[in-house]
Parts: sequence; structure tokens; C-alpha cells
Amino acid sequence: MVLETAAGEEAGRPAILGTEEPGGGQCSSAVAMRIKAPVHLLYPLLGRTLCIVSNPLKFIPVTQVWSLVRRFDEPHIFQPFVRGCKIHGSVAVGCVREVDFKSGFPANSSVERLEILDDKEHIISIRIIDGDHRLKNYSSVLTVNPEVIDGQPATLVIESFVVDVPQGNTADETRHFVEFLIWCNLRSLSLVSERLLAQGGDN
Repeated sequence: MVLETAAGEEAGRPAILGTEEPGGGQCSSAVAMRIKAPVHLLYPLLGRTLCIVSNPLKFIPVTQVWSLVRRFDEPHIFQPFVRGCKIHGSVAVGCVREVDFKSGFPANSSVERLEILDDKEHIISIRIIDGDHRLKNYSSVLTVNPEVIDGQPATLVIESFVVDVPQGNTADETRHFVEFLIWCNLRSLSLVSERLLAQGGDN
């Protein structure tokens, strides 16, 4: 993986990072996105107030950009194709969620297991274990890293994946399809994060 490829990219535009082929009928790749919002971010979130200031009507919760990504139970916060999610148990490594997709998406549902959730290093890994789609043995690792853009605190998000190549498709077709889905998710994450920052966030 060549991180320098992403460093030169314009914020808000995804970059493809080179990876070695895993072989054995699988393909892999990685997508990076530079976001003009810090990893640690203050922003208002309805219903999740953490503190109240002198004005009793003004609520200022404290959270992080990372917390958008780590919400295994609420992927629809920034993933544009997700309609809803049902989780079995609390959010912890090994828990399973059932994801429902919006109309028009080439699948109705996906069953996914949380493999890694590292709040210190800002790493989350997910594996698909079932669903009415063709992404068999799909696993991804997403990292959230501090970055500087135009002298301001920002974030570099990198998501890598490995997946089986479905019968009847080529490795390139499968790779480009998954890269497109990740592009959409990271672009949406960028827009949501930057909008929250503009609405009164801080670092």
C-alpha cells in the first residue's frame, strides 16, 4: 500500500491505493479520503447531549469524527445506500448486525460481524458472513488517521478490502464495483463530517 498516493490528493476526493493481489480467486484494493475535519470533533447531535451550558436550550455534545465510523450499529449515519440496521447484542468485537439496503441497491440485506474495534488506534474491521449479495468472504479494515490540510487539523481515512471474485465476473470488475461503493461511503463521510464542523464543531 502506498500512502504517498493519497497524500497528494485533493481533500474530499477518493484515491485508489495499490495493494498486492491476495490470489486464490480473490481481489483486494484500498481507497483513501482526506477530510477537512479533525479526527476529534465537537458537534451537536440531537438526542445525544453530553453537557449543557448556561443557556438551558443550548446543548453541546462532545464526540469525534471517529465516532461516525465506529458506530457499527448505525451505518446509515454516513453510508448512503443503507436504510437501517439491527444489531444483535451490544457493540463489541464479535457482535453481528443485519443491514437493510435502500431500494435500487443490488442487494436487500447483509449480515456482518465486527472483527476489530480499536478506539485507541482508530481501526474498525468488518466481515460479511451472510446476505443476498455476491460479496462472499468480504472483509474490510478502515483506519482513521490525523492529517493536516491547509494548516488545519484534518483526517485521512483509508479503507482496504479483500473479497472473493464471483463466478462470471473478473477480478477487475469486482474490484471496481467494491471501490465504487467505498468511494460513495467515504465521500458521504467527508460531507457529513465537514457539515457538522461548519455547524459549530471544533477541534
